[in-house]
Amino acid sequence: MSAFSRTDQSQLSNWWWTIDRTMLVYVGILVGLGLLMAYGASPAVAERLGLSSFHFAYRQTGFLAFALMVIFFVSLLNPVQIRRLGTLMFFTCFILLIITLFVGNVVNGAQRWLPLGSFTLQPSEFMKPAFIIFTAWMFAEKKRTPDFPGWRISFIALVLIVVLLILQPDFGQAVLISVVWFSQIFMAGLPLIFMGGIVSLLVIGSLFAYLFIPHVAQRIDAFLNPALHDTYQTDLALNAFKAGGVIGRGPGEGNLKKLLPDAHSDFIFAVVGEEFGLVLCILIVGLFAIIVLRGLSQLLKEADLFTFLSTAGLLIQLGLQAFFNMGVNLAILPNKGMTLPFISYGGSSMLSLAIGMGMILALTRRNSRYEAESHRPIYMKWLNKT
Repeated sequence: MSAFSRTDQSQLSNWWWTIDRTMLVYVGILVGLGLLMAYGASPAVAERLGLSSFHFAYRQTGFLAFALMVIFFVSLLNPVQIRRLGTLMFFTCFILLIITLFVGNVVNGAQRWLPLGSFTLQPSEFMKPAFIIFTAWMFAEKKRTPDFPGWRISFIALVLIVVLLILQPDFGQAVLISVVWFSQIFMAGLPLIFMGGIVSLLVIGSLFAYLFIPHVAQRIDAFLNPALHDTYQTDLALNAFKAGGVIGRGPGEGNLKKLLPDAHSDFIFAVVGEEFGLVLCILIVGLFAIIVLRGLSQLLKEADLFTFLSTAGLLIQLGLQAFFNMGVNLAILPNKGMTLPFISYGGSSMLSLAIGMGMILALTRRNSRYEAESHRPIYMKWLNKT
């Protein structure tokens, strides 16, 4: 029996009766799996680095606990407050990305982290949900006021952010942000002739990155011609999946985490495959698929363009990030540093994903104002216009 009465008018009670509790459960399961893998995969990495066995596990526990609080508080917001939060984050992260190029820590040749005491902040992680919200606002304003240059502002912002990310370099995040932006502008109704131009620019930009950025060229060449390059990490990951089979070798019995430096972060999916087998891997894939598809299905009757584009963009970002991480682990995509949402170790990534998930839950809350009005689904408006 619920602890909240439907006649209770408090904010907490209203949150409980309007939030998508099913999606909340799925996210909770992912967080639980992340906690399980933190204690299973990270001790070997910590010991190899000369740290206490549960150094990363304890830190991840703190990150996950804080992430749950962030999800809750952000999910209390309404769409206007989400827009304000996203816009504030966008401009803040933009400034931090510039600062990172000058004073950021350099790790493995990449300058992506700002030192904040014992914690390092990665601004590019927080830019992802912020840019999605900012872009959705620009596109929505363009639809509401045709003379407003929302598309141009968004495109200029995209170019500036991608340039800053490539300078770090962080080509994976640049690709992810670009793909999500492209999907948003497609859903916003950009004419096909302009869509073709944007696709051409993306292709030219990718070719330019391959030809003139050695970091990008090296990873793509290693993916296309693995026999001629060092593929130590992906080879270990594939062997881990093979060793795990269907049911896995058992919790704590994996060997990958003892050999791979990123076993607790970028390659944690391979650790899951080795210790828990195909069964848990499919469960994780299914959880991400259910969250994304459930969220998108709730948008079919959404009348507000900002809410539609924001939620769709955040869900696409979540799904793509999971796909990119698992694709790298399975050697079907070039190697790129990207975490598995809510499962990989990482403070900035965890808190950024918590903000994004909180926004999704806030924007998909049942709104009595929309339920009371006879709004047509937004896709019907597009069909009528065409």
